[in-house]
Amino acid sequence: MTEHDFIKTYDEWADAIFRHCSFRLSDREAAKDLTQDIFIRVWEYVSRGEKVENMKAFLYRVAHNRIVDEFRKRGRIDSLETLEDEFGFDVPEEESVADLFDTFDARHALEAIPRLTPRYREVLIMRFVDGLPPKEIAGILKEPENNISVRIHRATRKLAALLHYDHA
Repeated sequence: MTEHDFIKTYDEWADAIFRHCSFRLSDREAAKDLTQDIFIRVWEYVSRGEKVENMKAFLYRVAHNRIVDEFRKRGRIDSLETLEDEFGFDVPEEESVADLFDTFDARHALEAIPRLTPRYREVLIMRFVDGLPPKEIAGILKEPENNISVRIHRATRKLAALLHYDHA
């Protein structure tokens, strides 16, 4: 990848990666720093001659890894939610962006997302803010697509419960 190609990639994806980091971290300044770090790491990787088949997926994967590192540094990993996600038995239902925002007021939903656990917040942001389909999210997180669909379903249910509680 040439420097020119990398600049085009940055121009195309920097805002989306920043928005993703900002929603996940709930800290605009930390998101700015993290976005810079993500692109520096990607540049270092490709400048060594490493090949990237899908730049969008690669950027989100690097972002995911750096966000996890940031949460670990802050001591904010939810092992109980991990157990529920790994061993739960909910049957996933297909949700669409239109269904989500027909059901919830978008502004209230966006305000409530930071109150979800990191694992739920992550998939909701990737799905409904970044517009990624479950298959791409699964590739980024390196998890089975069915697990991602289940997590999206559970996250939307938890978000609905939060919103219902807020409006009750």
